[in-house]
Amino acid sequence: MRLPTWIAQHLAALRAVLVFTVLLGLVYPLALVALGQLPGLNHKTDGSLISSGGTTVGSALIGQSFTDADGNPVARYFQSRPSAAGDGYDPTSTSASNLGPESVVDTIATDPEESSESLLTQVCGRSKSVGELNGVDGRRPYCTDDGVGAVLAVFRADGLTGPVTRVVSVNQAAPATPFVTEYQGVAVEPAQPGEDYVAAGGVVTPIRGDAPADPAVPADAVTASASGLDPQISPAYAELQVNRVARERGADPAAVRELVKEHTGGRGLGFMGEPGVNVLELNLALDKQFAAR
Repeated sequence: MRLPTWIAQHLAALRAVLVFTVLLGLVYPLALVALGQLPGLNHKTDGSLISSGGTTVGSALIGQSFTDADGNPVARYFQSRPSAAGDGYDPTSTSASNLGPESVVDTIATDPEESSESLLTQVCGRSKSVGELNGVDGRRPYCTDDGVGAVLAVFRADGLTGPVTRVVSVNQAAPATPFVTEYQGVAVEPAQPGEDYVAAGGVVTPIRGDAPADPAVPADAVTASASGLDPQISPAYAELQVNRVARERGADPAAVRELVKEHTGGRGLGFMGEPGVNVLELNLALDKQFAAR
């Protein structure tokens, strides 16, 4: 007895669903899992986890902080690149800050919880801190000496033209002293919390200052990556930290520099990206070879 055409078609579709469910939902995933456990592949497929003293301390693929309980950098360790992923290097919150080159004006609210820093101020503050930690000049163009964006809101008599009538240092809240005392003959005021000087007609005017054109602190020391999970820093940022780490560990800087070289990876496929230094692996090697004083 032949089944009606519509029933035969539905049975054929059901058989196809069952076959592909078994193949693609069971056989294929299990085959890949089994393949990933082969010698030489299992370390990577298990997350490139790194152990020390029998304890898993992290992954070679995900960055982490080397700070104390108060969030201050531990001087005997190389420091990682900043992270905007959650509270830092959180794989469940991988993201960037979504701030761009035009983010130069801070939000200074009457409620500190509602205040936020512009990308420029974040970069300036980080550069100042990195410079102080490593004993180098942390100044950058368009940054104030106290580590915020050197930006003025300039008001003119006729909007965009005419004589200057008022000037406000928008990233320095009262009672802070503005980074410049006057602009085109007009005294500079500190910002007042809750005021939006751009909406009020002020022209955003960054001031370059006298910082060197080529800052001593490299870019990856002051900016977060798109993922926020970078496990590596640039060789330039590692070199910046060598003397400080060697001093804290009572080691020869040349020996520490050699360790940095050993943990520096090249470009992908020889031409993609830039060389990078794996911070976790480097710090573990430091603990093994140069115990902290």
